Amino acid sequence: MFLEKKMQPSATAEIKGSEKYRSIRGKVDLYDTYGGTILVAAIYGIPGEITEKSGGFHGFHIHDGGSCTGNVSDPFAEAGQHYNPKKLPHPEHAGDLPPILSSNGTAWMAVYTTRFYPEEVIGKTIILHDKPDDFHSQPSGNSGEKIACGEIVVWDKDMR
Repeated sequence: MFLEKKMQPSATAEIKGSEKYRSIRGKVDLYDTYGGTILVAAIYGIPGEITEKSGGFHGFHIHDGGSCTGNVSDPFAEAGQHYNPKKLPHPEHAGDLPPILSSNGTAWMAVYTTRFYPEEVIGKTIILHDKPDDFHSQPSGNSGEKIACGEIVVWDKDMR
């Protein structure tokens, strides 16, 4: 059904790297389907030194803040913490996603989740970290520095 109908996303986010990692760009689309969400991400420009250190795996999470702004020590401080409306321990947060794998500076993933619907995360942010999520450290998996961020907005046909 998803592929047959050529569905349009319900929400989207444009990913941009921090000042330190300006080369990072990408897009995340969120589709409301099958009692949950299909999230499709394409990110490029991830620096080779980050990929080398992380083995190519990067933490990738929906955060509860609404802005990709911050300060000198944390360029995405306003992105907040992992989206966790049920106040569960990590890695059971609604915003916890599988790590995204980069190769030669490019990462792509598609994942299905029943932890949220796209409309629930509109106004939130999505963060790419420099290290993989370890799936047990509290409160957020020791994923390291926030290197890129996108603000999740309602998808509009003019955004193509």
